[in-house]
Amino acid sequence: MEKFMFLFRGGENHAHNAADSKAAQENMQKWMNWMGDLSKKGIMVGADPLQPTGKVVTGTKKVVTDGPYAETKEMVGGYIIVNAKDINDAVEISKGCPIFEENGKLEVRPVQKMEM
Repeated sequence: MEKFMFLFRGGENHAHNAADSKAAQENMQKWMNWMGDLSKKGIMVGADPLQPTGKVVTGTKKVVTDGPYAETKEMVGGYIIVNAKDINDAVEISKGCPIFEENGKLEVRPVQKMEM
């Protein structure tokens, strides 16, 4: 098995606004069900939502700016790490994600093994 990171971009609902409406609460429950199922199957390794704030440090002068994103629809709202046979298997696993119901994006990235 290999590890893959799913990066969640966009969508209307995130962990930070899960209590704002009934629709947001229902959406969060779908996420919890999906991730709970992946966890029970031993597929999900770890996961965390991200706060909608942050800082970006850039270049040799280490210039600091607010916000980790250019556009709200491109904001990375969180991630999970999953075990999969290969990238095609990881893509198939990703297709059950509730983010697609909100017209969001899910980026599938292989985790590179590092030798220490």
